[in-house]
Amino acid sequence: MLQDNEIKPQQVQDVNDDEISLIDLFAVLLRRKWMIIIITALAMVGVVIYSVISLKLPPEKSYLPNTYKVEANMLIKDSSGSGKGGASSTAGAAAALLGINLGSGGGSSNSALILYLTSSNPFYDAVAEHFDLYTKYEFEKSPIANTREVLKKALKTEFDSETGVLTISSEGIEPEFSVQVIDFTVDWISNKLDELGIDENKISKANLEKNIDTSWKEILRLTKEMAALQDKVAQGRAMWTKEYSIEQKRLELELNAQQEVYTQLRTQLELLKVDMQTETPVFQVLERPSIPDIKSGPSRGKLCIIVTFAAFFISIFLAFLLNAIENIKKDPEAMAKLKSTK
Repeated sequence: MLQDNEIKPQQVQDVNDDEISLIDLFAVLLRRKWMIIIITALAMVGVVIYSVISLKLPPEKSYLPNTYKVEANMLIKDSSGSGKGGASSTAGAAAALLGINLGSGGGSSNSALILYLTSSNPFYDAVAEHFDLYTKYEFEKSPIANTREVLKKALKTEFDSETGVLTISSEGIEPEFSVQVIDFTVDWISNKLDELGIDENKISKANLEKNIDTSWKEILRLTKEMAALQDKVAQGRAMWTKEYSIEQKRLELELNAQQEVYTQLRTQLELLKVDMQTETPVFQVLERPSIPDIKSGPSRGKLCIIVTFAAFFISIFLAFLLNAIENIKKDPEAMAKLKSTK
């Protein structure tokens, strides 16, 4: 009777089979080593040549051109549901006019509105028309729809809710052109938000400045009229009559009124500027796009490593496959089964 710690003959045989199987695997690899080396070397040399040629060719003709990523960063003030009207209600009204559902969280999201605007057909059409992309791409069928698809893939808009930063980026082989497109996009968003009246402080400031300019021009006009009237009488070209006295009084009253209006408008503008300095604007450009001096892709070194290792493992698989085929051919029973299936 065998003891518990004694090794049975069958166990010895299993261990030997395992060792033999491992040795057989190495034997197969050694027997096919030149095939493995040649396939791996050819793949490595081929991918290196492929990468070098793609680098030497002009970007527009290269099958693996260098690409450059251009981006602009903007700070977006997202309105909250607990806010008092202001930008929150304005963004909600603007979104409703555009048919946008900004969620049921009780507040309107300026970031969601901007994300919608930068993925809308009017935006893509504005970019295409400004840069004449219909001529650039020369689509024979459905040029508008195809151009929109190209821009949809080229322009990416992301919003980080933690920092409130909206990033607009584009990656392509023409960094100068990408900078122009991103610049246009930033200005387009700013103008669109102004049209929708999202930033009420900005609108109020523009209106005040416009009214101040109008009031100042009116003051200058009245001053010139008074000076012309007095000069006319002083040079003896007209007698000082009751009508001239009434006209001078009218001009003085209008001038005083305009000066009062101008003073009040200037006061309101200065107070508004103080408020704007203490508040974060709805849309603020943090970083304009610039031409990158380093490519964002492709990584040709990584490509060479991946292809080389892939070829190495494929050659190993091929070595085992060829060995398996040889073993089947040497096995009469296996060959008989294959012939019987014909």
